[in-house]
Amino acid sequence: MNRRHFLRTGLAAAPAFTVAGRLFAAPAGTPRFLCVFLRGGYDCANFLVPWSSSFYYEKRPRIAIAKPDPALTDGALALDSDWALAPAVRDSLGPLYQQRQAVFIPFAGTDDLTRSHFETQDSIELGQPAQTTRDFRSGFLARLAGTLNGATPIAFTDTLPLAFKGDSGIASISLQRGGKSPFDDTQTGTLRGMYTGNHLESAVREGLELQQEVAQAMQEEMQAANRGAISTKGFELTAERMARFMRTQYRLGFVDVGGWDTHVNEGGAQGALATNLNSLGKGLATFAAALGDEWNNTVVFVLSEFGRTFRENGNAGTDHGHGSVYWVLGGRVNGGRIAGEQVRVSHDTLFQDRDYPVLNNYRGVLAGIFGTLWALGPQQLDVIFPGARPLDLKLV
Repeated sequence: MNRRHFLRTGLAAAPAFTVAGRLFAAPAGTPRFLCVFLRGGYDCANFLVPWSSSFYYEKRPRIAIAKPDPALTDGALALDSDWALAPAVRDSLGPLYQQRQAVFIPFAGTDDLTRSHFETQDSIELGQPAQTTRDFRSGFLARLAGTLNGATPIAFTDTLPLAFKGDSGIASISLQRGGKSPFDDTQTGTLRGMYTGNHLESAVREGLELQQEVAQAMQEEMQAANRGAISTKGFELTAERMARFMRTQYRLGFVDVGGWDTHVNEGGAQGALATNLNSLGKGLATFAAALGDEWNNTVVFVLSEFGRTFRENGNAGTDHGHGSVYWVLGGRVNGGRIAGEQVRVSHDTLFQDRDYPVLNNYRGVLAGIFGTLWALGPQQLDVIFPGARPLDLKLV
């Protein structure tokens, strides 16, 4: 049995073993950190809704989420006079926010301006200064694990993510449930059969083939952006298992969740994005509940490679953008608020006339969290995020 097979099967079957096969249990009450990476660039403006901005409703005529209305039990949840939470996560993340266990950081992101899934994902996972040559052998979570003493890491991924690339062996457990074809062969065969011998047979056949070709191309683009990440539904179903691992053994975790590349038919309060947010929110709420008292010692950080264009496109979707909204969850986070530097959402404040600007750099945000969570000094933080200036947002 090779190492990868053991990590995928033996470790999952015998969760009390580390990579080296030693039985252990991490001390209760020690800090833990889970990074949740939303691959594909999620549309943050339809998650944390800038409901005080008329510009938002003007530029999203088909996909905007309605303003909070106390008469609607499934409407957006007003967080303050400017921001509201999407109805898809109202019942999952809403209670965490109201219990001061959730913070949202708008206008967050990286210095990467490529709007490329792969370039920006790599940039985030490496955590290195934008102006330097990238070292793909060193991810920021691997450097954090090397800085800490006893914070055993684990990746809930099919293969070891770039964020955990480093010198030390790190466990990985695949949470994939397997996929299914995006095409229904039976329906395609039935349609072809209906027109066999008909004067439209050739046109129908060519139409079906073209439709399949286009759908396959779009599916391949999304899968590429996801980089094999688990689906939101898969995350929802496996959140309790992840919590069990992190409650008893591991202190640093990473999981990626795919399906956020919403170029077409994104939807508003309902639709593709709302479905993904709903599953993700339920999974995170399950994760929090399954940790029990240890939720008080846990920080969950949710981020994506970038946001989306502020204006909807011609296909009722959104395209690759820049600034995003990060989430910080945990039993003892300084929650119930919108944190970080902010600007009014309007035409004049868009970056390059299309996106949220980045006012809160992810390296600074995470450096601030790590410094407080583990009492790390400037020299230690500079190892994890070289040259970064920690942001003291008082998140934990």
